[in-house]
Amino acid sequence: MSALPAAPDVILLFGPLLLGVILNSVLYGILLVQAFMYYNRYKGDRVWFRYLVLYLVIMETANWVCDIGLIFEPLIVRFATMEALVTSPVMLRTDAVITVLISTPIQLFIAWRVRTVTRSFILPSIIALFAIVSFGGGVAVTTIVTIHPDFADFGSFHPEVITWLVSTAACDVFLTGSLVYSLWVRKTSIVSTDSYLNKIIRLAVQTGSITAAGALLDLILYVTLPGTTLNFMFDFPLSKLYTNALISTLNARPWRESSSQHEAPNVLFEQTPVIQTSNSFSLSTRRSSHAPPQHVSFLDESESTKYTLDIGQAP
Repeated sequence: MSALPAAPDVILLFGPLLLGVILNSVLYGILLVQAFMYYNRYKGDRVWFRYLVLYLVIMETANWVCDIGLIFEPLIVRFATMEALVTSPVMLRTDAVITVLISTPIQLFIAWRVRTVTRSFILPSIIALFAIVSFGGGVAVTTIVTIHPDFADFGSFHPEVITWLVSTAACDVFLTGSLVYSLWVRKTSIVSTDSYLNKIIRLAVQTGSITAAGALLDLILYVTLPGTTLNFMFDFPLSKLYTNALISTLNARPWRESSSQHEAPNVLFEQTPVIQTSNSFSLSTRRSSHAPPQHVSFLDESESTKYTLDIGQAP
């Protein structure tokens, strides 16, 4: 008589799923606050900007409901049954496709903004290509999980999962790299302006690295620790990282004239700094302590709005 297969470790099976759902829920709450701030502040924003945010909120709500359902099913509906340990929750099959339905529009939106900031077609085209490949990988993952829903089969989905998460991480790296490069080459010899650009560069790196790190951690745990669900701790909140990053960037724009000098630097909605002076001396000329105050102006093509930042006198 053959021995029965060993039962999976319940802690490693459902523990990461539960932690991933909790983190997803926390980020969903933050997202709702961000969305409320956006609609309250930017009532005159472009219509399709507002519809994009609405679409993201609807899709994130669907993602959150599915995540609650996928942990409710094994722990409550299938409690103390062998089926809960063998077959993955039905709602888990929607995870990848909903994630790419959120991340891909965001990546394409940022690619458009990169095109505006860098005035280049090459980098945005590469970013869009990775975004589309990522979308195809996410759809493939959902398809194959639907066909093979057992936990034991999850280790055989390497090509689909790798295509999805590697292309997503690569897209985020190119997004960050292109923004950093476009800002770096625009540096001047003026200390105040360069300091401001450095702040924008740091913000670009922080924003892009969070989403890229989430995708890579998801992939690394999936590949290196088969037979567990540890990767879902980073997989479930992944879409929320994208949406919060985008909406927080939209909210970082000055929303009234008096706030334009107090808002944090905005990566996607500020253009190349143009130095305005009250006299005609060259930018390369060292200013004296009696030089008049200068301003750094940013023209946002998408909003037809000009923002001005006082940088004061040179020391």
